[in-house]
Amino acid sequence: KATVAAAANYNLPTNNTTIKMKFAAAATVAFAASANAFAPATTGNRATQLNAMKDDFAKVGAAALAGAAIFGATLPAQAITKSELNQLSYLQVKGTGLANRCSEVIGEDTITPKGGSRLVDLCIEPKAWAVEEEIGKAGKTEKKFVNSKVMTRQTYTLEGIEGSIKTDGGNIVFVEEEGIDYAPTTVQLPGGERVPFLFTVKELVAKGNGGSFKPGFQMGGDFSVPSYRTGLFLDPKGRGGTTGYDMAVALPGLQSGEEGDAELFKENNKTFDVGQGRIEMEVNKVNAEESEIGGVFVASQPGDTDMGSKVPKKILTKGIFYAKIQ
Repeated sequence: KATVAAAANYNLPTNNTTIKMKFAAAATVAFAASANAFAPATTGNRATQLNAMKDDFAKVGAAALAGAAIFGATLPAQAITKSELNQLSYLQVKGTGLANRCSEVIGEDTITPKGGSRLVDLCIEPKAWAVEEEIGKAGKTEKKFVNSKVMTRQTYTLEGIEGSIKTDGGNIVFVEEEGIDYAPTTVQLPGGERVPFLFTVKELVAKGNGGSFKPGFQMGGDFSVPSYRTGLFLDPKGRGGTTGYDMAVALPGLQSGEEGDAELFKENNKTFDVGQGRIEMEVNKVNAEESEIGGVFVASQPGDTDMGSKVPKKILTKGIFYAKIQ
């Protein structure tokens, strides 16, 4: 709180009193989600994969949705636009959580990208997480998405992503090329189990449903999900993918003979698994003067496999995004 108060008292340019007031309000509640930005835009009845993935979140249950609503609406944060955020110094942002938030876009204009245009400064900020679990009831088991809470500090937002914008049949196609496009994240289930995963949009190819960015525009596509850990990681037994022991040295009796290695085969033979995820994005704000777009997203991806020894859990992520057309 002291850091936030100190940062809020820094002097901004004399003609930016409004920005200073907004920054003070935003910094105070930077750890809370923006309820207005989290709400999906109202669009027509188009059967898209975005709606299907929204239905997955609906399956989380009334209690989970209520928890997400509380998470998003307990302390509604004052939105800050990109231009306002750029006027703040490093010390003013440090320790407030603003660096982990995507900027707000104001306006409902239309932007038609020209040939050679690029989507830059793409920011993807998760707001809620759900993990698919098998729940048993009356002797039967069924898969349901369980609401979970993030355990990672304020470092789970993707930032500075950019790529080319192309057209295919009159529709916009975004091809991700570079940026901070991955963030190791851990969420915790109600029972205490923690599920690590690599939140990412690497190699994303998102196809849109039109040739212009405007409120209601939707685009989505598949992306690659690299392994949560690399080959240089060593487990508690000193085993790794490219280095370390080939087997658990303390358990030689279980790893000798024809059948001895079967039980620990997956733990001994580390693999770098690459999965596949999908993201659907919907634009609800467009500022043509600043060439900015903003909206909501829903993403689905596999979790960590512990380098091949575990079955990955399916994780749903919902939040907001910001981008600029260049």
